[in-house]
This record gives sequence, structure tokens and C-alpha cells, in this order.
Amino acid sequence: MESLIVEDKVESSPPVDREKTCPLLLRVFCNTGRHHPLNEYVRGNVPSNELQIYTWMDATLKELTSLVKEVNPEARRKGTYFDFGIIFPTPRMPGYRSKEIGTTCSGQKGPDDGVTLASKRFQIGDYLSISITAPQRGPPPRMGNRMGMDNRMDNRMDNRMDRMDYRMDNRMDRMDRMDRMRPF
Repeated sequence: MESLIVEDKVESSPPVDREKTCPLLLRVFCNTGRHHPLNEYVRGNVPSNELQIYTWMDATLKELTSLVKEVNPEARRKGTYFDFGIIFPTPRMPGYRSKEIGTTCSGQKGPDDGVTLASKRFQIGDYLSISITAPQRGPPPRMGNRMGMDNRMDNRMDNRMDRMDYRMDNRMDRMDRMDRMRPF
């Protein structure tokens, strides 16, 4: 029996010369805790909280995160998560579809920081949806020992695991829906 390893090759486009290339208008819609529902993008309507950014196709998610943080003070806190999605028109019928493209975290490095719009097949005219999730705030943990360190660490891990479970559930739901999306 022979095994074959196949690598997915990501098509890397040449870097954009930002001095000579005209930027595109990126229409961004931010929401707290979740993405805007797709029914808000019907019949030429869009959500009311539009942010317009002039950028290039080689803009990274981390770069876009910093631009959003400049105009959104609540998103500046360390540990804030930014879930990015592309909203695009369906080719055969009226309406829009969404595609999750990555997540960044304010104050932390992550695997999606270097993801570019072009690498996720963003097309001029598509919208960018960002779900902003603030770090969990709650009552101070109860003291288990004299210093309370054990409980605080456990609570932080529980909060992180809860966020990861929530995101994983949402991503699995989106993946099921994405099977019916435009071909890539």
C-alpha cells in the first residue's frame, strides 16, 4: 500500500505596489458578538453601521483589525476577538452568502494575522463582515486558596474554552451552509 501526500498550494499573487496601484473601497460592517444576518443585505440594503476603508487586495486581517480599532474604542481592549467574513452575492439567485475567512485577537499573534483579502478570493464589490467579541468580564472569582490564583486560572481557561466551543459550533454550522456556496 502506498500513501500519497498532497500539499495545498496557495496561489501567491505578487505584492501590490501601493504607490502605483489605486486602492479599492472596502465596505465593512461590524457587529458586537455576531455577524449581521444575511437578510440585512437584501434588495440593495445594507446594515446601517457601515465603515468605509480604502485599502488594497494585499491587506492582511491584522492590518484591517488595526484600522477598525482606530474608529471603534470598545474594540481596543486586549483580548478582543475579530471574526472576519466575506459577504458576496449569489450567482444564480438574488441574495447574499457568507464565507468565514479568519479570526484575529487584539494584543495576541494568531495564525490568521497574515491572511490577505486576495488569498481568500475577495472580489471588488463584496462586503466585509466583522464580528467583534470583547474579552469576558464578570464578577471576580471566589478565592479557593489564599492567593486565589487557582480559581482565576481555571476561570480564564473555562472562558477561553467556552469561546472556542462557541466559535467551533458556529464554524461547523457555517461550513455546512458553505457547501452550497459559490465554487472556489
